[in-house]
Amino acid sequence: MAGHSHWANIAHKKGRIDAKKGKLFGKLSRAIIVAARNGGGDPDMNLALRYAIDKAKKSSMPKDNIERAVAKGCGGGEGEDYQELAYEGYGPAGVAIICDALTENRNRTAGEVRKTFEVHGGNLGSTGCVSYLFERKGFITVPTSQTDEETLFELAVEAGAEDVRESGDVFEVITPVDAFQQVADALAGRGIETDVSEITRVAQTNVELSENDARKVIKLLEALEDNDDVQSVTTNAEFPESVMAEA
Repeated sequence: MAGHSHWANIAHKKGRIDAKKGKLFGKLSRAIIVAARNGGGDPDMNLALRYAIDKAKKSSMPKDNIERAVAKGCGGGEGEDYQELAYEGYGPAGVAIICDALTENRNRTAGEVRKTFEVHGGNLGSTGCVSYLFERKGFITVPTSQTDEETLFELAVEAGAEDVRESGDVFEVITPVDAFQQVADALAGRGIETDVSEITRVAQTNVELSENDARKVIKLLEALEDNDDVQSVTTNAEFPESVMAEA
């Protein structure tokens, strides 16, 4: 589990997303459109839409943008026909990487993702080549300034979480998918703010990296995330604390 959480922490600390709000809002809008188109425009009845909207709000996406995306998704077949795809491959030192994407042109996206892997010392693999190394889990990070570990552990586990652990300046909360919203609601009910709150892929085992390989992997992950069609990037890489400190 540490591999995913370490990357999430690094990405959050770097503030790269804050520097690219336009690109981020485009990705968030796309996720909202697809969720609304597939399950309707009521977030109380459509969990995928609720998660997409919550993520957008956490990223400070304006309310008007969110409402427009929901309306567009509920508009039926108008506009782009986005497909949900997962690209799997290997990075430097053999780490496993999965890119979840929403695209209206799968050939273009596949070509761009393949080239990114190759430029940064990795290679795009076939479907299923690394997905078996990951599980779907709820993943929440809470700044250590918000609460203490014992209090958070009792609250989260009582609400259905599997584990709570400290990682740098955040606590990581791991939940089963079906308990994610209940745990998130329990934290919100106590006024505990979160940095990351999402259902994602979590590695079952991790690959420990040297500092040199870690930096190479981070460059690949950042380049993949920079693709407009890529919604999220997950890896089983475990980064040295020294490299995390550089973030």
